[in-house]
Amino acid sequence: MNVLPESSLILGIIPALILLYWVLKDWQGEYVEKTLFIMFIIGIITGFIASVIEIFTLTSGILIIILFPVLEQIMKTMVLNLPRFHLKRSTVLYGLALGLGFGSIFTPVSMLLANIQTGSLFVIASILIGSIGIILMHGATGLLIGYGVYQGNLTKYFLFAVLLYIPVSLGVFLTGLFQIDEYQIAIIFYGILIYWYVLKTYMKPVVNQKQLRKRTQK
Repeated sequence: MNVLPESSLILGIIPALILLYWVLKDWQGEYVEKTLFIMFIIGIITGFIASVIEIFTLTSGILIIILFPVLEQIMKTMVLNLPRFHLKRSTVLYGLALGLGFGSIFTPVSMLLANIQTGSLFVIASILIGSIGIILMHGATGLLIGYGVYQGNLTKYFLFAVLLYIPVSLGVFLTGLFQIDEYQIAIIFYGILIYWYVLKTYMKPVVNQKQLRKRTQK
C-alpha cells in the first residue's frame, strides 16, 4: 500500500506557527499583527512558487546545491527589501515570519509535485523530520535577510543566508541520489543548530536593544 502524507501540509504549518509564537513575547508593541500574518502567508505563497519552479527545472546537482538556495533567498529578499521595511527593527521579526511560512509549505508541496509515494513508515518519518529542519533553516535565513535590511547591509546577510542553506540542498540532493534517508534526519540537527545560532546572534541583540530603550524611557 502506497502512502502519500498529504497531512504534512498541515504538519508543516503547525510547527512553523509554534516557532513564531514562541518569539512574539519579546516583541510586544513592536510589530503590527496584520503585517506579521501577511508576511507568514506571503511566505507560504513564495514557498509554493519556489517548490514548483525547482521541481520543474530540476536537471542537475549543481542547480539543487547552489542555484536553488540563491533562488529561495532572492524570493525572500524581494519581499523584505521594500522601502517600508528599511532600517526597522521589526523587519527582523517579519523576516522570521516570512521564512517560517516559506519553509512550512516547501517540503509538502515538493513531495506532492514529485509524486513521492511510499509504504515505508521510516521513509515518511524521516522526510517529515527533515521538513522540520527545513522550516528552521528557512526561518533562520529569512531572519538573516530581515536583519540585513534592518542594518542596511543586505548583500552581506543575503550571501550568508545562501551559504548557510547550501548544506541543506546538498543533503536533499544526496538523499535523492543515494536513497539514504538518514540525510533527512541529519538536516533537522543542522536546522536546530543554525536556528539557535541565528536567534542568539542576531535576534537577541535586537530584542535587548529594544528592552534597554524602554527602560531608559521610563
